[in-house]
Amino acid sequence: MNRRTAARELSLLTFSQLGKEVQKHENQDILDIIEKSVDTLTKEAESNLQSSVRELSKIREYIQNYEIDHSDNMEKPMEEAIIPVAVPMTSDMTGRIDTLLEAAEKIYAAMDIVTISGMSEREEVKEYCTKLVKSFIENKKTIDETINKYSKGWDVERLMKIDRDILRISIVELLFLEDENIPDAVSINEAVELAKKYGSEESSSFINGILRQVYEEKKGIKKLA
Repeated sequence: MNRRTAARELSLLTFSQLGKEVQKHENQDILDIIEKSVDTLTKEAESNLQSSVRELSKIREYIQNYEIDHSDNMEKPMEEAIIPVAVPMTSDMTGRIDTLLEAAEKIYAAMDIVTISGMSEREEVKEYCTKLVKSFIENKKTIDETINKYSKGWDVERLMKIDRDILRISIVELLFLEDENIPDAVSINEAVELAKKYGSEESSSFINGILRQVYEEKKGIKKLA
């Protein structure tokens, strides 16, 4: 994970800490807000791991009890060792396998969170995340007006929060951080990847559509200049 990818993910969580009245944070140390976001990430990782361990323990206990209570073992003398038995692929067992897969996904998510938290200690990640958050706070009105312009009648406050914040991050990059020399296509593609990771099934195409229009308008303005 490169520094900008980590900074975008960290910014996404930081945006959720701002609330609706973002202007009240103008004079607040942005790093304080970012640190709180990292703390939230760490707690989420711990919670995911603890939840996964609990689910795995339950499945292990279920299989052990199933083996002990199986007729092949119930009919054996007490002094004889428990013998392995086949586990039936019933709907119940399938459900437990699904739970196992969900636990594995939580572990992967926790590992991803740990990576982002670790990256947040790097100065360049903090610096870029601070730029994203500060630029959004300073330009919220313009950014949200841009989203409204291309969201086909949907008011920005009615959009899914995750979609709205991903759009805000990318529009900050497209319109207000040109000194960073980030290719527009990279910024748009990163936003689409964030949408695939955190949004709904429709999020990525929705976000891609809006950002492509923002890009086309930006390109048109540059041609006229």
